[in-house]
Amino acid sequence: MKSALRYIISLGLAGGLIWFVFKDINLADMLDRFSQADWRWMAISCFLLLCAHVTRAWRWGMLMEPLGYKPGIVNSSISVLTGYFANYIVPRMGEVTRCGTLYRLERIPVNLSFGTVVAERIFDVIILLFLIGLNFILEFDRLSSFFTEIFQSKIQGNGQPDAGPSLLLIILGAGFFAVIIGAIVIFSSASLRNKLMENAVVQKIAAFLQGMLEGLLSVRKLKNPGMFFLSTVMIWVFYYLVSYVLFFCIPETSQLGLLAGLTLLVVGSIGMTAPTQGGIGAYHLLVGSVMVLYGLTQKDGITLATFIHGTQMLFMLVVGALAFLYVLIQNKAVQEPAVVTHNN
Repeated sequence: MKSALRYIISLGLAGGLIWFVFKDINLADMLDRFSQADWRWMAISCFLLLCAHVTRAWRWGMLMEPLGYKPGIVNSSISVLTGYFANYIVPRMGEVTRCGTLYRLERIPVNLSFGTVVAERIFDVIILLFLIGLNFILEFDRLSSFFTEIFQSKIQGNGQPDAGPSLLLIILGAGFFAVIIGAIVIFSSASLRNKLMENAVVQKIAAFLQGMLEGLLSVRKLKNPGMFFLSTVMIWVFYYLVSYVLFFCIPETSQLGLLAGLTLLVVGSIGMTAPTQGGIGAYHLLVGSVMVLYGLTQKDGITLATFIHGTQMLFMLVVGALAFLYVLIQNKAVQEPAVVTHNN
């Protein structure tokens, strides 16, 4: 009942976001623009997406080598693809499905492979945080004006005077100093620190940070840490190119530059973490809104988000379904020799 309720809520959230995003969009016009797109770029994007997942499978195998296992790149890739396929059906089921598939193909215990997936995600979070910081530095003018307008609209909506263009800097500065002062006060008082650690939310944050530290330190156990870092960089380069090349599919977005691609990668990655099937709805809302900073209309931004997300989703559903079929065939082939007939 809990799982069913969680699925219904996720589906309802996705539906609500989709309705909100597309309520003022003429779907017939959008489909007509899709029909005029250059599909050669879409094929390149799908190939790059497949390269990203194969590279992820390669990196995953490196994490399992210190545990005494060395899965084949084909079976690891199939497992990764089935995991992404599951995420488009039931949110947050991808990791479990991936590990279960690898057990069927390689007989690697699920609890061990799942631990490596957690460590893998920690490195992805670190890379994403780095990209968020880099994006904010390189696009500070655009992003600061974007958030300033949001804050100003909130303040003016409450009948307050215009706060001016420095509002975002004031808020960020005040928040930064508040965090620094709070940290000094907490760490200088043992009783306050112990009391704070009794809070369940703080305990979860501390456990998450501890897990990130352990994941980072686990690199020391790898046989080739350099290749691990190389594969991590390659994954995110592929992710960047997957969306960037699709700019050239539609005339309205073909003039977007490299920094627009970085912003799309960061914002899109955040949208994909939403508790909906494959980030549906959240991705469209965030990407459609932020692309306005690069001269697109809200309509063009949503069209671009729909094209990118739809391309990736359809490709992963097809490839994931084929990977799932491969697992069924392989599993049947393994079980058939075990059948013994007795003749009297």
